[in-house]
Amino acid sequence: MTRLLAVVERDLRRFTRNPLVVLSSILMPILYLVILGNSFQGELKNLPLVVVNMDKGPFASRVIELLQALEAGPHTIQISEEIDQVKALQGVKEGRYKGALILPDDFSRDLLRRKGGDLGLFLDNTETITAETLRTSIMTAISAIDTEFIPVREKRIRSTVREVELYKKVDYDQSLIPGVVIMAIFLGALTTGAFNTVMDKFLGIEESYLLTPLTRRDIVMGLVISGVIITTIIAILVLFLGALISGIYVWEALSLSALLSVSLIIILTTVGLLGMMFVILGRANHPRIVGVFGGFLNVIFFFPSGAIYPVESFPGWLRAFAVINPETYSVHALKAILFKGVCLKGIEMDFIFLSIFALVTLTIATLIYKREL
Repeated sequence: MTRLLAVVERDLRRFTRNPLVVLSSILMPILYLVILGNSFQGELKNLPLVVVNMDKGPFASRVIELLQALEAGPHTIQISEEIDQVKALQGVKEGRYKGALILPDDFSRDLLRRKGGDLGLFLDNTETITAETLRTSIMTAISAIDTEFIPVREKRIRSTVREVELYKKVDYDQSLIPGVVIMAIFLGALTTGAFNTVMDKFLGIEESYLLTPLTRRDIVMGLVISGVIITTIIAILVLFLGALISGIYVWEALSLSALLSVSLIIILTTVGLLGMMFVILGRANHPRIVGVFGGFLNVIFFFPSGAIYPVESFPGWLRAFAVINPETYSVHALKAILFKGVCLKGIEMDFIFLSIFALVTLTIATLIYKREL
């Protein structure tokens, strides 16, 4: 019994002497609650909708009022106005809006003449749940546009919303592919690069570096390059296997330039995350710390990236974090390439952000790397 208690006491002392593990054990469940609870909020909100109103009649004004009620009440949409239909559709294709509602110049006139009235709704259907929510909300609002104008005994002539899906239908499992690829990149970055330095310290191998002429840059860049090679291969395999399972044959659907764009985004994301791991874990000396931070970082970066739930529906503070989250830009870029058929043109901001992020994290990682006992 004494020996048993001695083992228990030793293990308890070892646990309590590591404040990082104790703190993580307390904070991790809370962070899961905060991040996951705000990343999946049920009803979608704040979906950006651009409206092109070419009709100044009473029914067009009524449509705008009903849309503003959706914006002010349940906060389902955020309305922007545009006078140029081409610019509005371009905004949808670039991802600035989730849909465009076009009110033609003869909309009110047709309703007043009892001919009905046609509206055009152009949807970004690469995000299935978002498109369906937007469609349902607008159809529900539009169904009431003429309640204040039609006499009780007069036959009701309803307006019609003609939907146009801008892209090929994307099933829900297919829409998850970009997120799955980013998850593979994160896990690859976690288990290569900085993790190898932690294991070297833990096993005492790192001391042998001091006997060589290797500089800090040589060590960091060498580990990053090997990590990029391994992680990129893993990510591309996950992409092709995920596409095959979900029924997207990327080798047929994408051009050579699109495939090269996918590879470039994967490489930039990998470099950036490897550099970030060096910055965060470069001074760690035990693999347990990597395990603790791995789950922590995965929740923080993956779920607010828009891989599963649209960023627009996050609360304000989480949307602000998504702006600086590198995985947000990686997911957006891969979705645009895989589902919208764009190449580098159309994802310029994603490319610029990921390039800057990779450069900054690698620079900081090299500067703070400790080449001494």
